[in-house]
Amino acid sequence: MKKYISILVAATTVVACVKDVEPQISTPDTPKTSVVIPEGANLGEAIIKFSAEMEPILSETMTRSGGVATRSGIPSTDEVLDILGAYSFERVFPVDERHEARTREAGLHLWYIVRFDEGEDLNHAFERLSQLGEVDKLQCNRPIERAYNPSAPVHFITCDEAHSRAATRTTDMPFNDPEMYRQWCYINNGDYAFAQPYAPVVAGCDAGCSEAWELTTGDEEIIVAVLDEAVMWSHPDLADNIWVNEAEQLHAGVDADGNGYKDDRYGYNFARNTPITSWTSTGSTGHGTHVAGTIAAVNDNGIGVAGIAGGGKGKGGVKIMTCQLFDGKYSCSLALEARAMKYAADNGAVILQCSWGYNSAKSNLIMGYTPGPATEEEWAALYPLEKEALDYFIHNAGSPNGVIDGGLAIFASGNEYAAQSSFPAAYSKCISVAALAADYTPASYSNYGSEVLLSAPGGDTEYYGTVGEDDNQYDENGVLCEQGSIFSTLVIDGVAGYGYYEGTSMACPHVSGVAALGLAYAKQQHRHFTSEEFRDLLVSTARDIDHYFTGEKLFYMNHTAAGAAPVKMNLEEYRGKMGRLIDAGALLKTIDSSGRDMRLPNLYIAPNNSTTLRLSDYLQKSVKSISIKDESIATATVVGDILTVTGVAVGWTPLTIECSDGTSHTITVTVREGAADNGWF
Repeated sequence: MKKYISILVAATTVVACVKDVEPQISTPDTPKTSVVIPEGANLGEAIIKFSAEMEPILSETMTRSGGVATRSGIPSTDEVLDILGAYSFERVFPVDERHEARTREAGLHLWYIVRFDEGEDLNHAFERLSQLGEVDKLQCNRPIERAYNPSAPVHFITCDEAHSRAATRTTDMPFNDPEMYRQWCYINNGDYAFAQPYAPVVAGCDAGCSEAWELTTGDEEIIVAVLDEAVMWSHPDLADNIWVNEAEQLHAGVDADGNGYKDDRYGYNFARNTPITSWTSTGSTGHGTHVAGTIAAVNDNGIGVAGIAGGGKGKGGVKIMTCQLFDGKYSCSLALEARAMKYAADNGAVILQCSWGYNSAKSNLIMGYTPGPATEEEWAALYPLEKEALDYFIHNAGSPNGVIDGGLAIFASGNEYAAQSSFPAAYSKCISVAALAADYTPASYSNYGSEVLLSAPGGDTEYYGTVGEDDNQYDENGVLCEQGSIFSTLVIDGVAGYGYYEGTSMACPHVSGVAALGLAYAKQQHRHFTSEEFRDLLVSTARDIDHYFTGEKLFYMNHTAAGAAPVKMNLEEYRGKMGRLIDAGALLKTIDSSGRDMRLPNLYIAPNNSTTLRLSDYLQKSVKSISIKDESIATATVVGDILTVTGVAVGWTPLTIECSDGTSHTITVTVREGAADNGWF
């Protein structure tokens, strides 16, 4: 929502020291580079990336200690840790048995958190650590913070209130969700009560959902990770579209799937480092639940609102994975934020929904904003762990044999009225999203700049609100009035309901929802994309909006105060700096002619083990016959839509599938010892 989740961190200089095969403490002649410690940095903590040469020592130490250590096993490092009174030494990223190989390939296994005496001066500690030749990168750890006021008034109605009026309301909408008439952001017909003489509504300023829903409404195998406050997984309008880790049970105390996290049935609470995700803590705003509803509120269920990729018309919706970064007064640290990104990739998410970030570098100090990083190079130097975790998701989410190879990281551009996007949104591999009002004009608060790739509806109460009046108004029938903002699922004080929020935080999930809808359709059409290809397709199919940016726009900052003065926006300054307006219909219409056909993956299995493959994910025609060349190596059967391959002996053999249309498909089955991670090449 407006005044979105933000990381407020002062500048930190990260030191990259010379790497030596033999670890050593520098002599007095070794040049030293000071490390600036930001205000709010966690006392007694440092995040270290060791050089690759140290990996064997570190692995031996972690193996010997069972993953819980107090020292590194590297003599020179441990000498410094002794001086600092270190009591904990652990990997930033827990070992995921399924994905440890690619973790190591990305170098993420070399990141460690060191905890030491909190009475130790951080400047002194970092000076000593920065002198170690085996240290490749060094940064502080600190909590990330909200930049909005959690106690601000909320425009909210409970589910019971919404349902009690549903029978009296009729709408001409694609789904039977009775509150959908409030969601101008999907289908904007221009007829909305919140329009004013100086603040019109223009038909067509929406996310282009109407045409898209004629082709698909979602697919339950597409997973969107919401990095935010917790998503209320029991919300009546979200429950059917929540990702569930079926291998895990809450309170069991067991890491049943070997992913490094115990009991993570409904995602993970990184703010408190627990599998118990919570939306009832004091200070919780329901932000994550609101974001999730825009992406995947359950469609056509006769209650509440609709989601862009929420299913309906016989299709299930995309799934929402909770990666909780904020829990009431608690927020996760930079290290745990990085864990959340990797968790999402390793557990099947292909989209990161991120309505948070640093303040724009062009934030106005007078307005109370602390400027964030100004360039990609500065951001990468200040927060190298964050960048590496993002790169891991972008490169490793999805599958070379699935609908998308890699992942999409989608971020809100920020709400500081600033002429530059925030980071990480502005990172060249991410998608930065700005916010529009309902008439194609930039939302008054939205950050903008050449870094912004896409825009989407985000609301603008400073534009549509009545000067001197509270926005939280009800009409004569007791119905919450339209706000010109974004209406979605919400939870307040543990009570499920619906409500209005605004901000680039609300624009961002429109893009995530459209991306998820596009991937759902691509899967149904058996199309495959790299993450870069699909990112480019999102942008190229979006609508040009620069021609709307002419003249001036008036808005009223602090408009609920009597006598609020108008503020003028020169719309021509926004040309080329708001990206393009996301268009779900145009995106889906290009899917068939873009990307490439999915291909059946090669398989690898262990002797006496089996793996299965759902053939309809790859083949558009039914299977006529299958044959495996050497049944002394492996055997194969098809029952219905499921191919089952069983390893017999070490070796490899071709497997051929003949389809009803006369086409044939040949893959390689490799049987090898130790292939416990049965699956695809």
